[in-house]
Amino acid sequence: MRNFHVFPRIVLATVPALLLMVSAACHKQVPEQAVRAQLAALQAAMDARDATAVRDLLATDFIGEQGLEKRGAHQLAAGLFLRYREVSAKIGPIQVEVLDPSNAIARFNLLATGGSGGLLPDSGQVFAVETGWQYIDGHWLLRNASWKPAL
Repeated sequence: MRNFHVFPRIVLATVPALLLMVSAACHKQVPEQAVRAQLAALQAAMDARDATAVRDLLATDFIGEQGLEKRGAHQLAAGLFLRYREVSAKIGPIQVEVLDPSNAIARFNLLATGGSGGLLPDSGQVFAVETGWQYIDGHWLLRNASWKPAL
């Protein structure tokens, strides 16, 4: 049960990373497609174990669970990548709600894996994640993220 608290941190670290990897192309897409592309980039950054890419996907004023901010999310991702040799995030079906041309919400389920192929947390619990996105200076960036056990 000790690793239960690690999984929400992986969720937070995962969401921002996907954003940076496709930010250059996102301004040419409709908001829903751009947000989906950013989530794909976040998953790719997690798979690549790139904490800087995770950080770069976050808005300057990013806020996550328990007040986690951008710098803390970057440090958390870096720490997880050092601790777990094979960190990976599996994002389930994504529902995107476009609020206006520069704001959107994406909801999805997430399962993180790590260590030597074991599930994180040990219980293998899936989380329901809600993320808020904003189009800032030509890029869709993650402004907030929250999660709760899905099962």
